[in-house]
Amino acid sequence: MTLNKDLKQEIINKHATHEGDTGSAQVQIALLTHRILQLTEHLKTHKHDNHSRRGLLTLVGERRSHLKYLSRKNPDAYRALLEELGLRK
Repeated sequence: MTLNKDLKQEIINKHATHEGDTGSAQVQIALLTHRILQLTEHLKTHKHDNHSRRGLLTLVGERRSHLKYLSRKNPDAYRALLEELGLRK
């Protein structure tokens, strides 16, 4: 259920703000969003997998924290990222 190396690198390259950027809020939010979508699909077929459900809630909370930080520091990038990832706020 983890991201494979190629997909992760593709997401990082797409959302990086500069060369070698792997830790910016935009990259982290994009990676978390993809991981959340994977877990959501998993939980549709495995309804009683409560351990994964707890992990999903942890990821959602972490993404929310990153989004809150980005909205404070760079509102334009925040709005652009919400639009690009299809998140609602």
